[in-house]
Amino acid sequence: MKKLKLFSVQPLNIDLGLLLIRLIIGLLMGFIGYEKLIHFNELVVDEFWAKNVSFLGMNGAIPLALTVFAEFFCSVLLIVGLFTRVSSFFLLFCMGYIFTVIFPGAVLDKGEHGYEFNTAFIYFMIYLGLFFTGPGKYSLDAKFFKK
Repeated sequence: MKKLKLFSVQPLNIDLGLLLIRLIIGLLMGFIGYEKLIHFNELVVDEFWAKNVSFLGMNGAIPLALTVFAEFFCSVLLIVGLFTRVSSFFLLFCMGYIFTVIFPGAVLDKGEHGYEFNTAFIYFMIYLGLFFTGPGKYSLDAKFFKK
């Protein structure tokens, strides 16, 4: 049996860590996307999506549909570890768009209880890490796309 080395720089289990990150971040973003999916018709007519969100000159339903695709469907793919890099790319793009175009310059803001990071920026950084590391061996990608 291996000894647990708390002060070692060697990883304990990278694949388990990647699985936990994928599950937690996927579930958190998936719930956000699911809420947008079930309230799609109400959000399309909302002033925020009609006036503030413009993607390639399109307003309203198309940017909202692309956001739902990224936040919900790509999060489901991320949870199971299928097409992880592709889905994390779409999520990266979505979160990057939010923190650079929708709320520009709002990576760090003064909040009610001190400084706060924009959650889209935090999600962006986690998806960037997953993009570079991949899903790990506890994923459908590892099962279907073995070398």
